Amino acid sequence: MKATHSHGKADYFGILGSVLCIIHCLIMPALAFGSGFLQKFHTHEGLLSLDYLFIIVNGIAVYYATRDHKSLPVRILLWGALALFSVSLILESYSPVFTWLSYAGSALLIIGHLINIYICQIAPRLKFRVS
Repeated sequence: MKATHSHGKADYFGILGSVLCIIHCLIMPALAFGSGFLQKFHTHEGLLSLDYLFIIVNGIAVYYATRDHKSLPVRILLWGALALFSVSLILESYSPVFTWLSYAGSALLIIGHLINIYICQIAPRLKFRVS
């Protein structure tokens, strides 16, 4: 019988959300440069910004990935990365440093979810015998 990782979908969902955010943040300014509509869409004003959607998606993923998790370091990594990611996205219009911090937060979310997948899915399948 195959053991399932109860929050594995949350990890994949979180990785997808973080990767899409990075793609959005790298590509959207180039596309918005020539289009008035896209410039308005990429501004950080109001609920039209996708930043809030990425924060919500990643928040849900971190919640479900950590809610029953026994590893305190993984929980701290994921929640800390989410905090860095969220605050940086909200404040990125104030300084370019927040843009880079949001990339770092997104990368840390991806790393945290990958570590979580390893701990919960891959490591239990490995059978090490110490003689």
